[in-house]
Amino acid sequence: MSNTTRIPMAEITGLYGGIVKRFSKKMLGDVAEPVGVYWHNPKVFKFYFGLGQKSRKWDQCDENLKSLAHMAVASLLGCTWCLDFGYFMAHNEGLDEAKAREVPRWRETAVFTPLERDVMEYAEAMSQTPPTVTDDLSARLLDALGTPGLVELSAFIALANVYTRTNIAFGIEAQGFAAACGLKPLAAPSSHIASAS
Repeated sequence: MSNTTRIPMAEITGLYGGIVKRFSKKMLGDVAEPVGVYWHNPKVFKFYFGLGQKSRKWDQCDENLKSLAHMAVASLLGCTWCLDFGYFMAHNEGLDEAKAREVPRWRETAVFTPLERDVMEYAEAMSQTPPTVTDDLSARLLDALGTPGLVELSAFIALANVYTRTNIAFGIEAQGFAAACGLKPLAAPSSHIASAS
């Protein structure tokens, strides 16, 4: 673990804490740093964890699209933990890890479909302050995903912002989950692209 968090990790104790640690180690091979930080307030942890688990049951928008959207938010805002975790989860859940690897430079690579590009553009537009979603982009996504799908995608992007911004505020950085399972490093934008954004 990186030991860079602005709030030190709490000792995860108790029966529920034991279950949480076992679940995290089974899923990730280690206890996720956000768990240790949020454990200072177990009610907040339970809320965040429960919200995440409930959102995994949503089924009106393709999982690959939601994964790309979350990683686009993380890349835009600079949450290395979410990028690392998203790449790792794409690998573990059989999603398109080759595309997940390219999210940080989605504008300059040819691997994405027009719909995937629209999804990542929408994720970034929702994440700006103030949001910059356009009628045209929203209409294209509504046409491609349908109303239930666009509602789900929008809610998922909002959740990605909650998790990403909280992790950044706490100083939580990548734990190396993707590297631990042998994935290539995430692609980096070209210097002229990175400096232009």
